[in-house]
Amino acid sequence: MSRVVLWSARRSAVLAAAVSLSSLVLAGCSGSNDSPNASSDKASGGSLRGQTITVYSGQHEQTVSALAKDFQARTGVKANVRSGDEAELANQILTEGPASPADVFFAENPPALTTLESRGLLAKVNASTLAAVPSADNSAKSDWVGVSAREAAFVYNTGKLKAPQVPAGVKDLAGPAWKGKLGIAPSETDFTPIVTRMIKTGGEVGAKSWLEGLKANSKVYGSNEDLVAAVNRGEVEGGVIDHYYWYRLRDEQGAAHIQSALGYFKQGDPGALVDVSGAAVLSHGKHQAAAQAFLAYLTSKPAQQIIATSESYEYPLAAGVKNTKVSRALTASGPVAPAGDLGDGKDALQLLQSVGLL
Repeated sequence: MSRVVLWSARRSAVLAAAVSLSSLVLAGCSGSNDSPNASSDKASGGSLRGQTITVYSGQHEQTVSALAKDFQARTGVKANVRSGDEAELANQILTEGPASPADVFFAENPPALTTLESRGLLAKVNASTLAAVPSADNSAKSDWVGVSAREAAFVYNTGKLKAPQVPAGVKDLAGPAWKGKLGIAPSETDFTPIVTRMIKTGGEVGAKSWLEGLKANSKVYGSNEDLVAAVNRGEVEGGVIDHYYWYRLRDEQGAAHIQSALGYFKQGDPGALVDVSGAAVLSHGKHQAAAQAFLAYLTSKPAQQIIATSESYEYPLAAGVKNTKVSRALTASGPVAPAGDLGDGKDALQLLQSVGLL
């Protein structure tokens, strides 16, 4: 979905980007986190109703639109959503500084959030909101909260490969056996965390060698949508994507037209990556209480149910909510990658540039 955009005048900023609601808790969120609604205004003398917040969102537009609409119906607070590339939006916030109209930043991956966190631009998230999802899915500094998760996968053409031929590790894809058989979409922000994990496990030299092998073996695509479609029609045999791209293609084209499937790397492999989408309140935002209310809503069961049944095909994080549209359970690949392990993505982006993949 989101793509890293680099342009010379803003390069340093983009590299960095791809880089308590106790008194105003939405009714029902502090306990079971079930049903935020407009009655929460009573706790604040009605101060939230009629407010408008601005949400900079790098997440799936249709899903965020549905969430914003439901949030307004429940609270009386309107959320104006500005959708775009998460790295570009993080860079925009850095450029705008305290004058930014953003109240909330909703990112697809942790690195963009980590970038803003490191600049001291995020407010602490209310404890009741953080408690709605597993603590490992939130910022270690309590500056953002996890909302949903996605899993890296290997999509392969079923006419060219069988399930036992799916590589066990992402490192294998740089070997000679995959020459001319792969597709990659290195400009996607979803790809950067895998490169970061390769750097952590094999060092920068090892990660660079892997990327050079991957480049030599692959056809480069501009997006994961293009990549998964190319695999499905047999243009390439396989490629690394986030799981939801395949589910979206399946439902768009119909199961009868699908000539591909998903495989997964073994647990512990750098390619066996589960990471989170998270949301934060901007510390300079002019509507702090309403912004905190939006984060509380995102982690509530009504919002998590919207995520679970949407065309995002992502995994909700709140207890008791499951995505029945996705056949593989979230726990199958192991724990969500700690945000600290993914950093701000800068080293990975620089390495991608150095080998000519960006």
